Amino acid sequence: MTFQELGLKAPILKALAEQGYERPSPIQEKAIPPALAGRDVLGCAQTGTGKTCAFAAPILQRLSGRKGKGIRALILTPTRELALQIQENIVAYSRHLPLRSAVIFGGVGQNPQVEQLKKGVDILVATPGRLGDLYNQKFVDLSRLEIFVLDEADRMLDMGFIHDVRRILGWLPKKKQTLFFSATMPPEVQGLVDSLLVEPVKVAVDPVSSPVEVIDQKLYYVDRGNKTKLLASLILEPEVKNALVFTRTKHGANKVAGDLVKAGIAAAAIHGNKSQTARQQALADFKSGKVRALVATDIAARGLDIEELSHVFNYNLPDVPETYVHRIGRTGRAGHGGTAISFCDINEKEELKAIQKLLGRAIPVVEDHPWPMEVFEPLPRDKKGRIVNPEDAEARAAAKERKARRLSAESQSLRSKAAPSGREPVSPGCPPPLSQGDKGPQKKRKRGQRNSATLEEALVATAPARPAPQPDFTDFHRPDPLASDVIMDATARLLAARKPVARPEKKEGRKGKRPKEKAAGEQPAQKERRAQGKKQSAPAPKSGRNKHGGRGRSGRPPEIVLRTNGQKDSTEQPSLMKPYYLSDD
Repeated sequence: MTFQELGLKAPILKALAEQGYERPSPIQEKAIPPALAGRDVLGCAQTGTGKTCAFAAPILQRLSGRKGKGIRALILTPTRELALQIQENIVAYSRHLPLRSAVIFGGVGQNPQVEQLKKGVDILVATPGRLGDLYNQKFVDLSRLEIFVLDEADRMLDMGFIHDVRRILGWLPKKKQTLFFSATMPPEVQGLVDSLLVEPVKVAVDPVSSPVEVIDQKLYYVDRGNKTKLLASLILEPEVKNALVFTRTKHGANKVAGDLVKAGIAAAAIHGNKSQTARQQALADFKSGKVRALVATDIAARGLDIEELSHVFNYNLPDVPETYVHRIGRTGRAGHGGTAISFCDINEKEELKAIQKLLGRAIPVVEDHPWPMEVFEPLPRDKKGRIVNPEDAEARAAAKERKARRLSAESQSLRSKAAPSGREPVSPGCPPPLSQGDKGPQKKRKRGQRNSATLEEALVATAPARPAPQPDFTDFHRPDPLASDVIMDATARLLAARKPVARPEKKEGRKGKRPKEKAAGEQPAQKERRAQGKKQSAPAPKSGRNKHGGRGRSGRPPEIVLRTNGQKDSTEQPSLMKPYYLSDD
């Protein structure tokens, strides 16, 4: 069968011919016709079988047949590298069509992506995280969507994106065509299929998770400490044009790449901790031939499409057997041959058994090599039965070292900023650094300072310094009336002797009224008559207590007495009892 027989239009056929496509792959033969007819498609195929062309060609043909505005096709992928790869293929397939496409993913600034969306996009390739961000910011409108593609659905589940995918599905129109592709079909993915697809056409190529038969697989038994030496010697062989090396951890990827560079092999590492720019640069250098070995983790390498990749190395065997199939599927693309070499130490025997069980046959073992296995005692296990892997301990130690270097660099920058002032910055809550000659927390007594002679002085000297209280006229402090010192002070003031003082003369009153002046020679009889007149004219006073606790002549507050002789009343003095209960005796 040819692409012309599949019913594709001339512009797409011309672009495929320019890419070197001659005959469709099995997944393309089975998926393109129902997709062109507008049916939902469920594709179960391993990586490297031509899935991108299987859904990209029908999308281009259907969208080019009718006009529309806004995003009409959405392709959702789990990784940035896969999103970029799909976008490159769509651009190549649509070079003779008036359709515009764009790709959005995280790890880079969103402004260029937003500007491209504002210009208008027909086909959008996206990762779940960045799509959600731009949708919430109202930069993405999916109301006119016609075709939705979910690629690598099982990887979405592995990477924890399944909840994001379900949320995105709620933003899409109910009436649309859905193309669903997954290498494996776990229960969670099957449930997503049942809720998303409507009477789909099922397309399966080879048993799910079966290896590509054209790949030459080899197995080396080697101790963990000799894996890097064996890897370098194999990569230096002339038949290895380029190599993709898989490690279990990010730290392991960095370490292996560094060891290969020391051995004279151009190598680079890609993993989740690398910036998107660094990952794209490393991948571009690997495709161009500047880098001979690319060391990657499973998540970073998922969906990579590298033409004519000659070798894949499993530096560490994966925990999940299906991952082994995805790894070796990086080579042998589109039916071409390739070689997959795996290393196995004593602690990876269980993973090897699971992989061989999935394959249904044993992987051929290469025994004639310079570093055969010599350690046959497995590593200890923890309380839960898990192997205590030294690589994990190395990764933790490396992370601590990176954190220490980062903190040291931050400290150096703070010191450099504080250098002009002559003082080093001190972290909050930390004591200032001791200068030379200091003897720790011992404090020098200031000049002219003497020891306290009395208890009162000691209490005052050792009291913590407090800021002077500001007057607050909205809420007066009321002491506890039953406190012992309050009772004793009140008693002392009540018993203190008072001397009569002269009242000041009152100022002139209102107009037409003269203030009452006390006659100089007034007799006691006159005082008595004036007092009797006041009693007859004034209303009966209410009973009340004066400021000394006794009964006053009226319920009004006592008059404020101004003293002209400078003598202080007992109420204006400090506590009269302190000399008694705070004395040295």
